[in-house]
Order: sequence, then C-alpha cells, then structure tokens
Amino acid sequence: MTETALRHVMALRNQQGKDLCLRVGVRQGGCSGMSYTMDFEDISNIRATDEVFDYEGFKVVCDPKSMLYLYGLVLDYSNALIGGGFQFTNPNADQTCGCGKSFSA
Repeated sequence: MTETALRHVMALRNQQGKDLCLRVGVRQGGCSGMSYTMDFEDISNIRATDEVFDYEGFKVVCDPKSMLYLYGLVLDYSNALIGGGFQFTNPNADQTCGCGKSFSA
C-alpha cells in the first residue's frame, strides 16, 4: 500500500468512528473475469487463516484464496478527475480491464 493510499484509507476509516481493518480480496465477476474487493471490517472478524499486514498500526487482511491472486499487489490512490480513485497494480494479472477494477490471471 502506498503512502497516498494509506492516508486516504485512514481518512475514510476515521469517518466511520471505529477501529476497523481493511479486508481486500477477489471474487468472480467483472469484465475480465475476477474483480477486486475491499471494505472495512471489524477487527474481531479477522480469522486465524487470514494474512494480516500492518501499516503503522492499521491492519489490512486478506483470505488465503484471494492471497493466491493478490500476492505482490500494490494499492495506490489517485485524486485525478478522470480515472482517479484506488488503483490496483497486480503482478499476477495476465489481463486487466480498462477501468482497472477487474483482471484475469
């Protein structure tokens, strides 16, 4: 996770008013076959099988199946008017859709 993405995620989490972690993963769907998922989640939902990454006290978690597709992923954030938002750079993706929110591996 880049510094820019971490700052933006932390700001969003602070708006929630709770101590939450960020769960990232993949699911079937999207224009390239698989799409990225990410959402805040209560820390008590972290499972023993999850991979947990610590960014200055903020936890990012991923389930083992998704980790197969996301290992090495870099999450960034852009404030650009067109194409802005969270951006996924995935070294495991064979093909990425134009919007950057789905991929195939």
